[in-house]
Amino acid sequence: MKTRTFWLMALALLAVLSGPAAGAGREVEYRAADGTLLKGYLAGGEGVAARRPGVLVVHEWWGHNAYARQRADMLAGLGYAALAVDMYGDGRQADHPEDAGKFAGAVRKNLPVMKERFLAAFELLRAQPGVDPGRIAAIGYCFGGSVVLEMARAGIDLKGVASFHGSLGGGGTAQPGQVKARVLVLNGADDKFVTAEQIAAFRKEMEAAGVNYAFINYPGALHSFTNPDADTYAKKFNMPVAYHAAADKESWAELQRFLAEVFR
Repeated sequence: MKTRTFWLMALALLAVLSGPAAGAGREVEYRAADGTLLKGYLAGGEGVAARRPGVLVVHEWWGHNAYARQRADMLAGLGYAALAVDMYGDGRQADHPEDAGKFAGAVRKNLPVMKERFLAAFELLRAQPGVDPGRIAAIGYCFGGSVVLEMARAGIDLKGVASFHGSLGGGGTAQPGQVKARVLVLNGADDKFVTAEQIAAFRKEMEAAGVNYAFINYPGALHSFTNPDADTYAKKFNMPVAYHAAADKESWAELQRFLAEVFR
């Protein structure tokens, strides 16, 4: 009996130390300024004594899916409150590149709508009782990476933004003194969607605007290198994407260092 009690206590302690379990978050509904219904997923930050930093997670062009929620759960496990946001409305998801392109393109071509939907999530996360409203960052994947970079350019009061295999431009241009966030770009060196010219133009833009930024290339990594489902997409749709385990691991470690610095 004593042995059984000991192991039960040990397992309980391990659960506490390892942070929230995967899928321990909850679905949330909120609205953009124009009334659009948005469906997100909030993980961490509940039932804690001290307020903790918050991180917004912006999905790939496939929409608000299980992958975005998984990353929110991972951030909650690190001690952050995380909100996987909805940029398409009504939690829409695409199961084909044509639909994904249409959904993403509609948002990219309308920066005011992009900003409204992002700010709706931003304010929702800041309003959570367990969140420090003065310490918010944002990360994004592919389409989401381009979104968080645009929000940095727009001067939203974020401590930092991190883009994983996201496009680098096509929207606004960073202006001196406007960007409040530190910027981290985690890019696949072999990404067919990001050219050397685009990288050079991005670096020039950031430096001209005086942005505190870092750009990291991962050799051998293609687009979507953090998503294990990328190999399925590549095979099913003949897309130049692939999961890269080493780049995934290294970029996540880089993000952890980045968040620790911006939230100090």
